[in-house]
Amino acid sequence: MTYRATERLHPIDGTRIELEAEVPFAALRAAFEAEVPELDHDLLRRLLDSGADWTTLTRSLAGPGSHRLVRFWSSDATAVMRVGGIDVPGVGYLVGDYATAARMYRHDASAALYAPFRVELHAAGEGSTVLSADQPSAPLRGFGNNKITQAGFELDRMLGDLLEDLGLPRPSVLRR
Repeated sequence: MTYRATERLHPIDGTRIELEAEVPFAALRAAFEAEVPELDHDLLRRLLDSGADWTTLTRSLAGPGSHRLVRFWSSDATAVMRVGGIDVPGVGYLVGDYATAARMYRHDASAALYAPFRVELHAAGEGSTVLSADQPSAPLRGFGNNKITQAGFELDRMLGDLLEDLGLPRPSVLRR
């Protein structure tokens, strides 16, 4: 079967942030996962089944601290990459929060491509770890919608707050 479709191409800008921290991979991973808890899928299901309102849902599912971020997904690539001949511990995450994502989604559902956003950790050298993430607001500015752009800046703030909560410096592109 073939479907008719209209093609639209939207170039995006991006800025990748990399922080190489003098902390062992296992220690930064443990701190990250403690600071950004996994989304409680059972709680989400109970809230949805009970007909919880939006405020209750977003407050109940928000992460700790001023950043409010939770982990929607994670993948430890270490074992697979080791089979490929690369013995570097690494893990990737999708992090975000429902409230900020919804502020963008209502204006353009395609914003869900960028919220939640990715964070990656991998070992680097003796006792160092690299934390990488794209600046959340960079691709969101390309939607040309001020509400989406402002929500993207809020994600920048959240990421910066998280990094500071982890004892890392706030990158210059996340200072506003």
